Amino acid sequence: MIIKVKEGDFDFNCSSLSQRCFEPLIKIYKVRMSEETNIGVKERFYEELTEGQRALFMFYVYYNHISKSLIEFYWWSAYFMAQPKNWAAIKTCFKYFNDEPFLLLLEKIEQELKRHNHPTTLENFAITRDELNHNKELHASFESLYATFENIYPVTIEKINNFIEKNLQEFIQIENK
Repeated sequence: MIIKVKEGDFDFNCSSLSQRCFEPLIKIYKVRMSEETNIGVKERFYEELTEGQRALFMFYVYYNHISKSLIEFYWWSAYFMAQPKNWAAIKTCFKYFNDEPFLLLLEKIEQELKRHNHPTTLENFAITRDELNHNKELHASFESLYATFENIYPVTIEKINNFIEKNLQEFIQIENK
């Protein structure tokens, strides 16, 4: 599902290149989710993406949820970990972009959630955002993990932007005016 863009309408050297490539994908995804009730909509959409688009899509789906606050970082990480396919796809995205620091962060998040007996499927998922405030040990560990996240995500986004710039054909098709 290569997105076509007109050469003059796109800034290829901007710091938001990855975001600009993600926006059309999430719009298409939301339209399809609103139009179809079939359970396989998500999987079909994902399968239509190139490998690079999949990595970009999963990065921003995860990043856009966890970057809002410590509590959102905790809850969305727990929620995604309870969906093994999505969690694996998130890990794969950081492998694709060769981002070892973020991959290590994900492994630490997973270890911490498992250590506190968080569910690994949605079947028994009853985690609330309040749980972080009720467990001092969990809160302290996630504060540390969130601090790591805040330190590494700017480099991650820069790395993704640089990757896209060098591999545009994996993300967009440039049309001449």
